[in-house]
Amino acid sequence: MNRQVTMTNRRNQLNPLLGPWLAGAVLLGLPGSVLPVLAHADEPVSQVEQSASRVDGPLAQADQTAPRDAVRAALQKVMPGVEPDSVRPSPIANLYEVLIGPHLVYVSADGRYLLQGSIYDLETRQDLTEPRQRKAVVDAIDAVGEDKMIIFGEGDAQHTVTVVTDIDCGYCRKLHSEIDKFNQRGIRVRYLFFPRAGLNSDSYNKAVSVWCAEDRKKALTEAKAGKPVPPRTCDNPVRGHMALADAIGVSGTPAIILPGGKVIPGYVPPDRLAAYLALDQAAAK
Repeated sequence: MNRQVTMTNRRNQLNPLLGPWLAGAVLLGLPGSVLPVLAHADEPVSQVEQSASRVDGPLAQADQTAPRDAVRAALQKVMPGVEPDSVRPSPIANLYEVLIGPHLVYVSADGRYLLQGSIYDLETRQDLTEPRQRKAVVDAIDAVGEDKMIIFGEGDAQHTVTVVTDIDCGYCRKLHSEIDKFNQRGIRVRYLFFPRAGLNSDSYNKAVSVWCAEDRKKALTEAKAGKPVPPRTCDNPVRGHMALADAIGVSGTPAIILPGGKVIPGYVPPDRLAAYLALDQAAAK
């Protein structure tokens, strides 16, 4: 079966069950994209994670195969063809963390109940879900590969952010008009395309033409300045970019994704973004 059709069917099955929160979560690997299925196995929770989460309930120390199989079987019944990328014990006994693309849900060990949302440790006042969710976003972006992005800034920059952009978006243009200021503040910018008008729209065709240009950075800068883009076609990752943005939950542009996986919607001035990145970096230590 055509891979694009298969992945689209998976998304359509997710939508009525889990709502728009999971829309597009598995559209990873469309033609023109090099996004592989996220490299997750059915790994056990590490001792460090167990300690950090202060698991009070008994995590099964021996064979986890039976409950994992029950979870997978239950999901197959309601979402045929949807294969989780990871099924692993959560910090709560008899509740399993299920990763589908860059999205995370919880399913009971018997496969009957599904929960979406965050688990909080009331004793430590920590959100135990958010770090896992953000890591899934980082993994999904890393799977694209920088050879499938348009990048402004030096490789040894202090910070690297990923910006989901639309050539015809006003605030995207404002952000790019300050690209030198971002770079001067040690911020390297990697672009992913997300033409909001959809496939085969004028914005989509501009994105493809920019990617197919001999000098992509120059073409993108001119396009964002409102200059005409000579039409071109070639093998390109634009559909894959759109699928990933959809999977992450991006609904508007620009969207700035920090190194740790946090998504900041909208335009952020260079100085403020530098401050965000410093705080994010400090919190990660």
